[in-house]
Amino acid sequence: MPDVHDLAAGWRSGTGRSQLVALGVLMGLVAASFAVSSTAYTLVPLSTYFVWVLLGMLLLRFRPLVVLTVWTVSAAVAAVLLDGGFDTVRTSGCVALVLASTLVLYQSSLQRSGLPGPLGEAMLSDLRDRLQSQGTVPPLPEGWRCQTAMVAAHGVGYAGDFMVADLSEDEHHLELILVDVCGKGVAAGTAALQFAGALGGLIGALPPRAMLAAANDFLLRQESDETFATAAHVYVDLRTGCYSVLSAGHPPALRWTAGEGEWTVDNARGMALGILRRPDLEASEGVLGPGDALLFYTDGVVESRDVGLDEGIAWLRRAAASAVAPGFEGAARRILRQVERGDDDRAVLLLDRS
Repeated sequence: MPDVHDLAAGWRSGTGRSQLVALGVLMGLVAASFAVSSTAYTLVPLSTYFVWVLLGMLLLRFRPLVVLTVWTVSAAVAAVLLDGGFDTVRTSGCVALVLASTLVLYQSSLQRSGLPGPLGEAMLSDLRDRLQSQGTVPPLPEGWRCQTAMVAAHGVGYAGDFMVADLSEDEHHLELILVDVCGKGVAAGTAALQFAGALGGLIGALPPRAMLAAANDFLLRQESDETFATAAHVYVDLRTGCYSVLSAGHPPALRWTAGEGEWTVDNARGMALGILRRPDLEASEGVLGPGDALLFYTDGVVESRDVGLDEGIAWLRRAAASAVAPGFEGAARRILRQVERGDDDRAVLLLDRS
């Protein structure tokens, strides 16, 4: 006989058997409530039956929920009749129960995943966590450090900004790509999840230009005419510090040179992905020495309704200089904390060589 853990795991998977078990338990609880109501109505009044409908909404798919709802409303009406029938208060309570049950069924019918709300949310959150793990940079060789900081618009958990990282098996080469999908917050979240999965399979498997070309083709194949994204890609030889940057419509990267003590604007330029079949991409190259760094960011960091791109980049150069003054450790978070709260997703990626 399966234990509680097996039943919980089955329910999380949405199997038919787990739904039958959950339905049976809830119907049993409704029957127990009716048994108490029929003998001591004041202990389990009409309002109690709302609880079982709400629990059903959380635990059951649509068809089992219909069965539970009919069972619960019938039990509630029968309990009222056995206790002396309807008066004004009880009639109002029954009408409210029927209306609430109808709203619950309507909401359940809108679940396109076919799963109860909590299960659908758990599935989406699990997918988000799996794809976001692709942006976790593995431990780098001594002397290298990578930091990220991201904030979704309006504080929601899904954003159009994401990062994908790949470190070669010999730990000699590092690839990072920071992406900003068209849209904000939840509106861009689903497209970002899909695109992150595609990039996760491309990075490290193709050369940088070929990878961005494949990513561009992927976006062009999408049904929406508004599916496009900007991206900044960096490829670093961790033995020598040599790097190359490709920018696809992304705000220009900034480079920190230890000798100069200031951030300079990188000259990599290009067109956003998902617009033309073969977008032009101009790369930049350089060498990161000890104390040098590269800073990548999304437009939500430097642009707003009142601030243009050039003005925002000038501000970021000053803000980033003050953020790294005490050292590079934690600088990405310090930079993002200086950005005024806005209605766009914000992300910062900082790679430095100590």
